[in-house]
This record gives sequence, C-alpha cells and structure tokens, in this order.
Amino acid sequence: MTGDLLIAYYGDDFTGSTDVLEALAGNGIETVLFTAIPDQDQRDRFSHCRAIGLAGTSRSRPPEWMDRELPVVFEWLRSLQAPIVHYKVCSTFDSAPHRGSIGRAIEIGLERLGQDIAPIVVGAPELGRYTVFGHLFAAFDGTVYRIDRHPVMSRHPATPMTEADLLLHLALQTDLPMGRIDLADQLAGREKEVFETFRAAGKRAVLIDVCDPASQAHAGKVLAETLSPARSLVFGSSGVEYALLPVWRAKGLVTAPLPAPPLEPVERMAVVSGSCSAVTEGQIHTALAQGFTGIRLDYAALATDRGAEAAFERTLEEGRSVLAAGGSPILYTALGPADIEAADAGADDRLGRVLGRLLSRLAEEASLSRLVVAGGDTSSHALEELDIYALTLRHPMPQSPGSPVCLGHRGVRESAPVEIVLKGGQIGKADYFVRLRDGDLQ
Repeated sequence: MTGDLLIAYYGDDFTGSTDVLEALAGNGIETVLFTAIPDQDQRDRFSHCRAIGLAGTSRSRPPEWMDRELPVVFEWLRSLQAPIVHYKVCSTFDSAPHRGSIGRAIEIGLERLGQDIAPIVVGAPELGRYTVFGHLFAAFDGTVYRIDRHPVMSRHPATPMTEADLLLHLALQTDLPMGRIDLADQLAGREKEVFETFRAAGKRAVLIDVCDPASQAHAGKVLAETLSPARSLVFGSSGVEYALLPVWRAKGLVTAPLPAPPLEPVERMAVVSGSCSAVTEGQIHTALAQGFTGIRLDYAALATDRGAEAAFERTLEEGRSVLAAGGSPILYTALGPADIEAADAGADDRLGRVLGRLLSRLAEEASLSRLVVAGGDTSSHALEELDIYALTLRHPMPQSPGSPVCLGHRGVRESAPVEIVLKGGQIGKADYFVRLRDGDLQ
C-alpha cells in the first residue's frame, strides 16, 4: 500500500478521525480509516486507497498510556512509507498535561520517527476554527470566540481550554522549544525562511497560523516544502489536509470527486450518546421535538457495575419497544454539561462499552441500516461491539462538516456495510439527527 499513498494518519479520537476521512475522501482521495491496526487481509481489501487512517483514543488517555501505546502507532505509520504522517488532534485543541497531552504526543512522535522539527496546523476555516498570531478562535452558534472564552470549550468537563495562546498551552505539556509562523510572516512571504531559522535554532515544532484561504495557502506551502519521506510528521487538526489539498491539486495528484449517491430517508434509526456537550444537548432536544424518543440511561448503574446487567436489560427493552412501534430511539447519558453525574475512574470506558453493546443489539434485532454515535470515547467502543474494523466515506455533511456518514465494514467479508455516523460533541447544527434520519444533508 505504498505506491500512490499520499498520507497516513492517526486520529486521537474516533470522531475526529472521521473528520479527516471526510476532508480527504470528500475531495477525491480514496481513504480508509481502520479502527485498529489491520492485518494483511484487511489492508489488502483497501489496497486502492491513497490515504490510510487509524482511529485512536489518545485524546482521553494519560501520558503513561501514551508512552505504552503511541510508539507502536508511530512505528506502524512509518511502516506504511507514506510521504506525510499526520497525528490528528481536535481542532479545539483541548488537552491537558494529565489527559490527551498533545505535547507528550509530539515528544513521542519526533523520537520514534527520528525527526528534528515538525509543523503544527490547527486552523481550519472549513470547520470554523482560526489561529491568529498563535491564538485559537472557534465558532459557536454563529459567533466566533477566543477558545478560552468559548461557551463550551472554556468549560469542557475533562479538558477546559483556559489559554488561547496555543504555544503557552503546549508549554504546560512539554518542555520542547517551539516557534510560530504568524500572519505577519506570511504577509512578508517569509514563512519558509522563518521555519528554517527556527530549525537552525533547535526548535522542535512550529505552529502555523491559518485563518482564511490566503493563510491556508501559505500553510500548505510550508507543509509541501518541509515535509518529505525523511521528515514526514505533522501535527494538527484536519486543517492539515485542507491546507494540503490545493497543493496536491496543483500537482495533478487529486481529481474531482464523484458525487455521492443520495442518502435516502429511513423510517427508523438508533442514536447512542455519551456526549455531555451543550451542542449535543440541543440536537437531542430538537430530535425529540421531531419524532425521536429519548431514553435516559441509568448512569450510576451502567457505569459503576451497581445493577448494571439489570439496567442494561431495561434499557434494551425500552429501545426495542420504540423501534417496534416504528420510532427512532436516542439513548443518552446526559443532557449537557450541567447534567453530568460523577462516577469513579474507568466509568467512561465501561459506559462506552455498554452503549456499544446496546447499539449492536438494537441494530441486529431491528435490522437497522443507519446508526449514530455521539461522543469520541463512546464511538471507539461502539465500533468494537459492532465488529466494524474499517470505515469509508458514504456521504459528507455539507451543513455540518466534521462528522460525515460513513460505511462501516464488518469483520465477516460477506456482511453488507452499515451506515454509521460518529459525531463529535461540538459538531453539527440543532437539526443534525433529524437531517440524518430524513436524508436531508444539504
């Protein structure tokens, strides 16, 4: 799988991994996203793909986990011999020294790939994310906020963003020296010169501003001129791919994508949500007002093993009843950040597995063809329970880029793929679930 390979990437959560899948496949680059390091047969089934992804969970893991697991990931990515290796992080950059440390990932990646310096691209105007003089801004409900004043991300329950200057944010996670290529450098046409100056000075990473098409083009130029098989590693959001696409097009490496077949409406679908985002909360409320049926999970029982099996069976029966009546259930753990229940360590992992089991049982028993999972950690467990080992793009979501409709390929070769959406907590407009049910994606 090395002949025409353009890029290989690791996503630090599952929903963010499909964001890159959409950016690539939606722009004419056939892409496969594996849910675990594939065996040879699984790889061979997608030998035609020009981009390979691996969905991971490092965004919610401590540094000790990263020290054990990420070296294997980087070695596998290097073995693919792609000219570009991308460690993909969320475009909101939320992370902390103790959880999802991007700084630690940079340290491990540089060491395992033997690389002296790596670019960082976070801004992605396509997603409403902008970096200006190193500060991150993000759109919410039609307004752009500095990330440390963002109504959601500044109050994130696990990794609140309290600093908008991304280099200062990273300085809490790593001692590596870093630099910045900002808008002033780009306006002066000095981006490559500045990068090489930082490299000569011993900087290990360089953040590149992206806030509009012009700055994105400058970032793409830096990536094209600094990344190579000998220095392939880049960090950042799907802004990396959006910056590279014009470069690839100019080189004739990318053709126009074929239009995706229309997504037909379905009478029934199932949604499971482990997200506590205010955005997801609004989407659940809208869906309930448009014919969906909400089923609140007994968090304390399911996540802490206090009566878990009985709670599982009760919830499963509720979901069955909704589907039998022709409805679409939404199984959720919380309605927004104010609705979170405290639980012991490991509760989120246990709950994610429960949600995956529930979705798997409902999908199989009711022969559902379209499924939705909200929440990055939940997604990883759901796909494991559904026996999905790879994802490809089924249909982009133009009104809500970042969480497309995918085809989930299952372990049994003759099994038909299932349509599945992995929705990030901050992604989508209020009618997201309704549009997915009704096939209205424009």
